[in-house]
Amino acid sequence: MAGRGDPPEGTPEGLPGGEDEYRAVVFDEAFVRAAHLQEFSAQERMGEHALAVRNRPGPGGRRAGSGQALLLVLLILLAFGTAVYLGLRNPYQPPLDQRAEPLRTTVVPLAPQGPVPGGDPARLLARSPAAEYRTGAAGINLPVAARTTHFSEGQVVTALSIAKDYLVASSLEPDVLAGQTVRPARLLLDPDQLAQFDRSVESPADDGRHALAAWVVRFDPRQVSVAEPGPRVQGTLRFAEVTPDTLDVTADHTFTYALRPAAQGSGEPPAASLFTVHRTLHFRFDREDLRMHRAELLTSTVEAGPQACGTDTDGGLRPLLAGAEAPAKTGPALTDPYATDRSGGPALCGALAPAAQPRP
Repeated sequence: MAGRGDPPEGTPEGLPGGEDEYRAVVFDEAFVRAAHLQEFSAQERMGEHALAVRNRPGPGGRRAGSGQALLLVLLILLAFGTAVYLGLRNPYQPPLDQRAEPLRTTVVPLAPQGPVPGGDPARLLARSPAAEYRTGAAGINLPVAARTTHFSEGQVVTALSIAKDYLVASSLEPDVLAGQTVRPARLLLDPDQLAQFDRSVESPADDGRHALAAWVVRFDPRQVSVAEPGPRVQGTLRFAEVTPDTLDVTADHTFTYALRPAAQGSGEPPAASLFTVHRTLHFRFDREDLRMHRAELLTSTVEAGPQACGTDTDGGLRPLLAGAEAPAKTGPALTDPYATDRSGGPALCGALAPAAQPRP
């Protein structure tokens, strides 16, 4: 009887080579079982598009596919749950941009009690309370930063650095002091305050909102020039978290400038005098401000002298120079711009304490 794979009449004899010639192409039983082929029945093969054979899934194939799909679903659910959990637990929320409030301004001139001392700038500084102050930006030191409940240490450092940058740009930049530009300070302001700042530059007013001297320290270059050495500075920076989305920084600094009358040609330079500006600025930062490196100013209080009471300081400071005296005026209490953390609100005009002037 012929085998299942042989012709009905058996294997022909006498063919060249015999069965040894085709031994290399005969599949063994293990190979055939691994092929997983199954023949269709006669009725199934009658279909128009039926194949002669169909693939037969191996043992456990269907169960393995279902298990892999279930595992994939579980992994997706686990990743989604982890992301939600971390989002709820993360104290550093995405940036929230809040609308900035208008700046509230106060500018107080301090009138001298006698003639303004004059002389060589270095000698004047050596005999003044600013003798030990540092020069320029070196006098604006950042405090030791620490994280708050909702702000990281890095975010606190960023807020303090922006506040320092604004103090430098508005109080120490030579072109700003000389009245040539306000751009360095303007670039650091929240966009919501730019219209108020621009109006203060173009149309200053003593209305508690638009005093230019509250934004920047600026002298009239036709009257005054800043002498060497550069401004002396000393003060403090403090920070505090106000809400989960806002960080406040308070800057309290005293700036001392050596000033001369504007150049009037060649010859011996005129005597210099000292002019002191005490600035207290209250900054507020939301997360978008920190990201964009900009500041919102809430309040600015400036006490500056020697100046005459009643002098219009809305558009800039108007120092009394060496030898000048303020018109006689009674009433204002003595104010020392070198004293910080004073109690009570500022007056409309103050009397410059003699201790704030260089010693004879």
